Amino acid sequence: MPKIHVLDKQVAELIAAGEVVERPSSVIKELVENAVDAGASVITVEIRRGGAAFMRVTDNGCGIAPEDVPTAFLRHATSKIGVQDDLDSIATLGFRGEALASISAVSHVELLTRTAGAVSGVRYLCGGGEEPVLEEVGCPVGTTIIIRELFYNTPARMKFLKKDVTEGNAVAGILDKIALSHPEISFRFIRDGKEQLRTPGDNQLSSAIYSVYGREFLSTLIPADYEYEHIKITGFVSTPAGSRPNRSMQNFFINGRYVRSRTAMAALEEAFKGSIMAGKFPACVLHLSLAFGAVDVNVHPAKLEVRFVNERPIFDAVYHAARSALSVGDRPKVMELKRPPIQPYAPAPEKHEQIRLEPQKAAPPKPRADFWREVPLKDSGNRRETGFQSFAARVLEADDEAVSAPEIPSVPKPNAPAVQENADLERAAQPVSGAVEQPATPAVSLTGEFHSRIIGEAFGTYMIVEYSEDTLMLIDKHAAHERLLYERLKAAGGDGAAQTLLEPVAVTLDKDEYSAVLAGAETLRKAGFEVEDFGAGTLLVRAIPLLLDGGDAAGAVMEIAGYLAELKKDITPEHLDWVYHNVACRAAIKGGDVTKKEELISLAEELERNPQVRYCPHGRPIYILLKRREIERQFGRV
Repeated sequence: MPKIHVLDKQVAELIAAGEVVERPSSVIKELVENAVDAGASVITVEIRRGGAAFMRVTDNGCGIAPEDVPTAFLRHATSKIGVQDDLDSIATLGFRGEALASISAVSHVELLTRTAGAVSGVRYLCGGGEEPVLEEVGCPVGTTIIIRELFYNTPARMKFLKKDVTEGNAVAGILDKIALSHPEISFRFIRDGKEQLRTPGDNQLSSAIYSVYGREFLSTLIPADYEYEHIKITGFVSTPAGSRPNRSMQNFFINGRYVRSRTAMAALEEAFKGSIMAGKFPACVLHLSLAFGAVDVNVHPAKLEVRFVNERPIFDAVYHAARSALSVGDRPKVMELKRPPIQPYAPAPEKHEQIRLEPQKAAPPKPRADFWREVPLKDSGNRRETGFQSFAARVLEADDEAVSAPEIPSVPKPNAPAVQENADLERAAQPVSGAVEQPATPAVSLTGEFHSRIIGEAFGTYMIVEYSEDTLMLIDKHAAHERLLYERLKAAGGDGAAQTLLEPVAVTLDKDEYSAVLAGAETLRKAGFEVEDFGAGTLLVRAIPLLLDGGDAAGAVMEIAGYLAELKKDITPEHLDWVYHNVACRAAIKGGDVTKKEELISLAEELERNPQVRYCPHGRPIYILLKRREIERQFGRV
């Protein structure tokens, strides 16, 4: 058996650092939370190359005393808790004392800090097991921490980092959450020399939402303010019309800390049940304030999940907060009709013509011979009827095609008896001899031998087809159309036709989704989507697949973005299959839609040409067969 020994201190620190420092965004999270705990009112974050090369966090908080600076970089050194009982009521964002020690183990760290009462500050250099340096310098009140060459001494960790764009967006996503959790603090984010975020720090949550997600998203929110059993809830929930295709824009904060809470999510969605469509989810930015002892935040390494002493009051508080917000703030949209501008009265210009006083007998107007021709029709017995043949019919005649004009019934005389009137109408309904007569029930050759007949539709969803002499076919028109469109897109091989939108559509996304779409922009272009980075988590959709309606652009991109973000890896051409599913489902005929017979015939004919199509992309059957013998058995005929 191998001999047991104690690990070297440096090796142990590298292992422990992996639990706290996963990527640049986790470093920024720890440092910014320390700045918030220090009482800062202004926090600036700057990164380069996604954070792997350079990160700097500056705050105007209380600073660190010179004698405490070396101690702050020791593992489990903290000023936020002191005894075991303090873990039962944690009021700060950080408390474990692991962040600075873990960060300094895998990077080069430079710290400048000064307290309010000190004349000068200190500069501390450490990292990677090197000998630390402490010296006196001049610097403003507060703390600045600079991180260089993250994972320089752990190349195995370095190779797992994603592209600079992806890592930078992850940092932006962390700052979004922290900015929303503390609207009283002004946050500034600089990425590769460009400012991407600045919040005013005016303690107005709406201002922070506007800075993070933009005006479009803020316009879909309604305020929520509710208190239940000492649980105070403030913030905003979306209107039913502002619902999203996923939960990425649900933001819950407990005592100023961003968390993922299944209890709060379930309560929010229960409150919206019956107000939004199935498959849609409400968005929110909700702050929950409750006793520190009623929640345990020490259950997740990144402190993203919490446990409640009693979950029922949390559920009820969120539910009633959302319901009350909807009852007060959700109002039906009012249509505004703009009155056309009134043109000022202008008298007609005077005509200097000689006015004839004697009346002139005008000839009755005669139709132009090149457009209309009077055609005598059959004698109805008591009067001779006439009709007009259009210019289109005359063009057909020029091509030696005999086209007869339909009989147009004339208006009956006032003294004509009712029986005669009905007889005239019946004669008018009869086709003229020689006219082209349309069949009442179109026939479609769904098999090689028997010409099937489309009998009609049931419930606006299912086509009823007399498939053969002894079989009825029920076709789900949405499932059939969806599968056929999917096969069409797939056959195009990534060269799907696109339509350019007259006006680009702005789509606001969570930073993970935003990053995923940008990473797969070229692949999405092959599916017909053209997206452009508009900055700060917003994309401009400039083109969509030809099959899609322009009103579906935002919803389709949001659904695709959520799917790509869940993959947790770069998009590949194989993932286009799901994109094709999404486009086909949105472009297909919907159940309940009014469908013309010509469209039903076309759909049935295309099904005949594709006999292998039996299931929709979701796996549901496209059609079922019903035998005549089974029908007759139900009626007791056999």
